[in-house]
Amino acid sequence: MKLTVIGFWGGYPAVDGATSAYLLEKDGYSLLMDVGSGSLSKLQKYKHIADLDAVIVSHYHHDHVADIGVLQYAKLIEYYVTGNDTVLPIYGHAEDSDGFQALSHTYTKGMAYSPDEALQIGPFTITFLRTKHPVPCFGMRITDGESVVVYTADSSYQEEWGAFAEGADLLITDCNYYAGSDGSNAGHMNSEEAGRIAAMANVKQLLLSHLPQYGEREKLIKEAKQHFPGEVQLAKEGLIWNR
Repeated sequence: MKLTVIGFWGGYPAVDGATSAYLLEKDGYSLLMDVGSGSLSKLQKYKHIADLDAVIVSHYHHDHVADIGVLQYAKLIEYYVTGNDTVLPIYGHAEDSDGFQALSHTYTKGMAYSPDEALQIGPFTITFLRTKHPVPCFGMRITDGESVVVYTADSSYQEEWGAFAEGADLLITDCNYYAGSDGSNAGHMNSEEAGRIAAMANVKQLLLSHLPQYGEREKLIKEAKQHFPGEVQLAKEGLIWNR
């Protein structure tokens, strides 16, 4: 399984950046996880839009779905230019009916996932954990049968992450705040909390994402390492994890 970071900023994209978006690939199958602001432009450096097989979204906040609309326009223009009428499935939860309905367009179709059931998308099996966030949001545990990636999406700290992420090869956490800051009201975590989850779950690698635009971001690594002795990285565009 190969993962490429497309966007990683929290809330809004910094200059020349994008908010949450991650490309998962396995045996020629391509799954885009979240489609944040600016991500469609960035995605095309690594994958042609026509080569996407599916999309999945964690929730309907703009910094995770802002580019769904322009992705739908891209699919429409693709049809006008090439005649390709393949419909792209976009998986999302149905607890927000307006958000879910917006996933369907001429050449995209919203597909409802049940957070209580495992979902099979191509070579990937995905299970879900409801996060602590102001709106319904679901973290994901993704496996190809060989390796495991866990994505917290947007969440404040909860003990359940320890069991859900147990033994993951890669844990991608919300890290919108520096140590000592309380992001719980906004539904986000700080660097210390990300490190604690990684340690509880005994993961192999921690990737801090959904990053703040302010401060010295390298400090986030040092702060997380106070709780997790394993490998810690900051998300950045084009970062590739391959296992």
